[in-house]
This record gives sequence, structure tokens and C-alpha cells, in this order.
Amino acid sequence: MSNDSLKELGTPEYWNKRYDDTSKDGEKASHEWFRTFAQLRSFFEKELPAAETHPRILHLGCGDSVRKKTLGRKDEMGKEMKLITLTADLFNLHYTNQLSVDFSDVVITQMKAQHPHLEWRVEDVRKLELEDSSFDIAIDKGTLDAMLYGSPWDPPDEVRNRIRQYVNEVWRILKPKGKWLYVTYRQPHFMKPLLLSGGRWELVVEDLQDGPGSLEYFTFAMTKDCTE
Repeated sequence: MSNDSLKELGTPEYWNKRYDDTSKDGEKASHEWFRTFAQLRSFFEKELPAAETHPRILHLGCGDSVRKKTLGRKDEMGKEMKLITLTADLFNLHYTNQLSVDFSDVVITQMKAQHPHLEWRVEDVRKLELEDSSFDIAIDKGTLDAMLYGSPWDPPDEVRNRIRQYVNEVWRILKPKGKWLYVTYRQPHFMKPLLLSGGRWELVVEDLQDGPGSLEYFTFAMTKDCTE
């Protein structure tokens, strides 16, 4: 993609149009960014607090990150449904205290209709209208990546500013020792300087490559460090 095309990924107008597109059979097109829940489940099981502790979870730029349901699959209320989201998958593991946000009002409307018993809200992750220290977990599966364009060695000032705003907001809304779980295909040596410039995170990075020849993905588990 050209730089101009990559810039568009950081706008709600682009995503509103993308989410409003229909597939050839007349159904809404679905978009699975990066890994499926099945591929990421072990990562979440390791990093998430126990469901019985009722952690407050924020999905940042949730989109419609969906997969087709298996035959007979029920939603969290026991009803038949066509698409499963990451939020619903975690709900089915008894994580019931979740908020999913996106700056696309189109996708939020779609997700409210698909999963009316889950919590959805239109929000810009760089300017969250959420209280300080109000979440235990924040999850990003490709949202930060959509803000990036230009040279990975020396990103433009606009990119650096976007990321700085985003990182500051995530740090602000997380509780002390809260975790930011980030899934990306970007190389860690490019992302670490952008994410850790404030020195306020404890970071663990893991490689999710499936095998020889497969596309390499990474998980970042960043814990909010409130020490001076």
C-alpha cells in the first residue's frame, strides 16, 4: 500500500466505508485481523486474570474482528448467531465485564445489533472519554498497526504523535499493574522505542510464528509501572 493509503487507515471515514461493504452473497463482509481467537487463546489464558475476579477489560479499536460460527454455535445468551467476536469469545469464558470501543460508528452499530447484551461504544483510542485507572486489561489486535505509515526506522512526526497520544491514554485508563495486551506483525525492534519511550511499562514479548514459512506475529504484554 502507498503512504497515502496507509494514512487512510487512521481515519474513521475509511473504516466506515470498509465495514459498510457487503459481500457478493449479500451478507456483510467480515474482517479477521491477524490471529483467530483459537490461535491466541493460550496467550489470553496466560495473561488475563481469572474470570471469577471480574476484571474490567477494554477492547481498543474492536472492529468486527470476527469468524464464522461453527454449526449450531450459540451466542452468550444461548441464541443462534452468524458471527463470533473476540469480545464474545471472552464472554463465553465468563469474562463478563468488558467494553469494546471503535471510532467507526458503523461497526459499533453493527456489533450492538449482533451482540446487544455486550457493551459497545464509539470512542477514539487517542482521546478516550473514560475515567482514569478504571480498567484492569486493555486489548489491541491490530489497532496500533493501523496508525503506522512511512519508514519503520524513522516514522513521520504525525505517526509518533498519534502513538504517543494512544500510549498515554492506555496508560491513563489502566489501573496500577494493569496490563495492555497487544498483538502485532510489526517487528519488536521497531515497536519498542515507540511504546516504551516514557519508560512506564514492564514488557514481555513473545513470537507467535506457527512454523517455517508462516507469517510472524508477536504478542506484547505490557504492565503499567507506577513507580517513580
